Amino acid sequence: MNLTTKYLGLKLENPLVVGASPFCDNTAVARQLQDAGAAAIVMRSLFEEQIDLEQRALHHYVEAAAESSAEATSYFPGFSEYQLTPDHYLRQIEHLKKSLTIPVIASLNGCRPGGWTEYAQRFQAAGADAVELNLYQLVTDGGIPGDEIEADMLETVGSVVRSVTIPVAVKLSPFHTSPAHFVAELERAGAAGVVVFNRFYQPDFNVEELEVQPQLRLSDSSELLLRLRWLAILSPNMRGSLAASGGVHTTEDIVKAILAGAHAVQLVSVLLRHGPRILSTFVEGLKSWLTERGYESA
Repeated sequence: MNLTTKYLGLKLENPLVVGASPFCDNTAVARQLQDAGAAAIVMRSLFEEQIDLEQRALHHYVEAAAESSAEATSYFPGFSEYQLTPDHYLRQIEHLKKSLTIPVIASLNGCRPGGWTEYAQRFQAAGADAVELNLYQLVTDGGIPGDEIEADMLETVGSVVRSVTIPVAVKLSPFHTSPAHFVAELERAGAAGVVVFNRFYQPDFNVEELEVQPQLRLSDSSELLLRLRWLAILSPNMRGSLAASGGVHTTEDIVKAILAGAHAVQLVSVLLRHGPRILSTFVEGLKSWLTERGYESA
């Protein structure tokens, strides 16, 4: 059974990609993910505003898993090992490339033109196979029109694309006024692919302590529906690659994303819940689904 796919011009053994997360901060964990069936990995975003929150969130789930199953936490390194600086990030790319045979995709968070090109170049020099540019911006100034915000994003993408020779994917928010038009503009700016969609940590109110607190919630399969809609809308008109991110928790979810037009499917929450071994379950499940219907490839 042939599960190979092309994503960002990279040949993958199957469509399963570990999405941007702290998993890849640790080389041993990354090897476990590869051995279990991951076809590529995306490192977490450098300079992401919520890296500290992400670290605390992961620590929370490690502790929660420890209470229910020692095996569930066996693939997590110590919490202190998740502290990354830019130089550490670049060294980690080098370590991953030496230890893995699957593509390593570096991730960069940015919306405005500026110093992102320098880091994209450093990612490439360190050995990254591609860059995922996570376009995240919380605009609170009502005086800034939407077209100006998108123009800045497009300029950022264009500058990053021009600064490197490796492919650049763009991870989008679902909140653009016209996602199909914006994706077309991204392709004109040189993006090799699009990831739909990123997820944000949302603040909540603690009504007992009268304070704002971060709210972390892992995805579930219901979130895939929005992704399926836009995969199906975008796929017929795109020259580049499409990846689904968010809401993929079962083999059926993976099949749905592929049917809707995804070349790759990114996984994070399901790995936090079940660990790397779930990847081998998905690989076998995808093979079974294809075999039962007489398909020879995905």
